[in-house]
Amino acid sequence: MFVIIPVSLVVGFIFADRLSSMVAAVPYLFAYVTLTMALGCGVKELGAVMKRPGVLAWTFLLAHVLCPIIAYGLGTLLFGASSPYVVGLVLFTIIPLGVSTVLWVGMSGGSVPLMLAMVVIDSALCPFVVPAGLHLFFQTAVEIESAPLMLDLLLIIVLPTLLGVLLHQLSRGRLQEQVKPVAAPLSKLCFVAVVALNAAAIAPYTEQLKGDLFKLLPLVVLLVSLCYAVGFIGTMRAKSKEVQITVSFATGMRNISLGMVLALGYFSPLAAVPVVLSIMVQQPLATLHHFILQKIRRKRLKPPFGGKAKVSR
Repeated sequence: MFVIIPVSLVVGFIFADRLSSMVAAVPYLFAYVTLTMALGCGVKELGAVMKRPGVLAWTFLLAHVLCPIIAYGLGTLLFGASSPYVVGLVLFTIIPLGVSTVLWVGMSGGSVPLMLAMVVIDSALCPFVVPAGLHLFFQTAVEIESAPLMLDLLLIIVLPTLLGVLLHQLSRGRLQEQVKPVAAPLSKLCFVAVVALNAAAIAPYTEQLKGDLFKLLPLVVLLVSLCYAVGFIGTMRAKSKEVQITVSFATGMRNISLGMVLALGYFSPLAAVPVVLSIMVQQPLATLHHFILQKIRRKRLKPPFGGKAKVSR
């Protein structure tokens, strides 16, 4: 991610003239990425999450209510409520949880089935959450047409998600492994294409960024960092450290490709800039968050006064 994403952005900017004619393909590429993600989740995984509705509801409350409020407050403080950058910052916190979160949760000792199911459910709720959230914050600042937005979300998120879950069930979970040698690399190529094409769409507006970039980039880093912190602190009372790890990554990482598609499709191209910057900082901050979690874990396991640590089985 550290190499692929920046390179994709650079390629998009350099070859913007050639790639701009293909920007219309972005929603279809993204729909395929969503489908491959959903192949790993079936009714069993979704049912396990529904048995823990409190964790699900609390995660979505932290991610899509508290984090947008923080984003709106910070953005308004620096750029004013009518700035397209504020739209991008809030959009980052309202869009669904990121697919790559599953990888980090697995490496850090969280619950992969819980995270995967939350991603699928959050994606399915996206056509309702995103328009409602945007209207709540910007109904007087920007014009948002909910019906086309919900239809697009239905086509690029909900339908591919439902199809993936259905195929998972019909194949009893075997299809993902069978198609993985082809589907996984193709999905990554589609993701790269989404990033590059969106960068190409933004390229003509880079001249307008020069004066704002030095304020916007630190703000994006701060916001993404706070999103990780919101999930970690918000679940400190949870009895399960597995849940705390899972929720902290869930609130920190978003489906950035979808954010770029929506920002460019319904708002000023400048609204996509915070989303693009979030791509560049989300993965490095995930690495830092993983490192901090491991340090905390080792500190808890470290025995006092040089004694032997008790290992529970």
